[in-house]
Amino acid sequence: MALKLIVTGGAGYVGSVCTARLLEAGHEVVVVDDLSTGHADAVPDGARFVEGDAAEATASLLGEGFDGVLHFAAKSLVGESMTDPAKYWHGNVITSIRLLDAMRDHGTPRLVFSSTAATYGEPESSPIKETSPTRPTNTYGASKLAIDHAITSYARAHGLAAVSLRYFNVAGAYGSYGERHTTETHLIPLVLQVASGNREDVKIFGDDYPTDDGTAVRDYIHVVDLADAHLLALQHAVAGEHRVYNLGNGTGFSVQQVIETCREVTGHPIPAAVAPRRAGDPAVLVASSDRAREELGWKPERADLTGIVADAWRFAQERRNA
Repeated sequence: MALKLIVTGGAGYVGSVCTARLLEAGHEVVVVDDLSTGHADAVPDGARFVEGDAAEATASLLGEGFDGVLHFAAKSLVGESMTDPAKYWHGNVITSIRLLDAMRDHGTPRLVFSSTAATYGEPESSPIKETSPTRPTNTYGASKLAIDHAITSYARAHGLAAVSLRYFNVAGAYGSYGERHTTETHLIPLVLQVASGNREDVKIFGDDYPTDDGTAVRDYIHVVDLADAHLLALQHAVAGEHRVYNLGNGTGFSVQQVIETCREVTGHPIPAAVAPRRAGDPAVLVASSDRAREELGWKPERADLTGIVADAWRFAQERRNA
């Protein structure tokens, strides 16, 4: 069934890929983005674009009648969230509450929310399940967890069919849609910046972790697999319920493995320098996505690290040569 949908943050990395996949599936999409971190040319052809605040602009649109909202728009820099917490409580939490109010007022039935593994903080065990304790160690994770709690309340009180998807490390690209962050904090694009000549070396923060090669292990999920989970979440959302799913490929790759894979894909030596561990960085963060597999029928189709890196490298090269 074709749906009429609003995608907040649809000019960003994950939002643009998800919008492209929604359009390919036959849905009608309106992208709302204030372009504070997104790019107008990342909005896929076929989507209507409205520049504006995620809550205010969406509220003005909902009267047209929509089947659902996919809410990607957010502030997402962990370090910044600790030095400027107000930006995250206002930009993430208050904006989302206003969005929920608008959806309630207009009777919009479905919400898929872009949550994060940062809601868990430092895990007691791995792989991380949705039942794991949520103890975020930074304001970014705390703001996303607060929104999850709010969504649960609104779903129960107002019959909203809601799904939160907690991302682990998203990477890769899809056609002309990929990572274009002004402030880059993600490992794979940082390593590829070295191969592109935009950075001298890549920093390895700690090589003394209790892992096979001493470097931290993380779960990487291809952005297309992530986007496809959103389409399934729309189909499986249940009125009056708020369901939470972890999204990862279930396999951990160490920092050293990522760097070696980038070297193989790019043919560049990619110098690496070891630096001290960063406070609060767990040794291993890997998702259990069993619930998403069982309830959504989702599984990662692009879990190979070489393929993920190759897609990201192709996108980076095309942007460089454009």
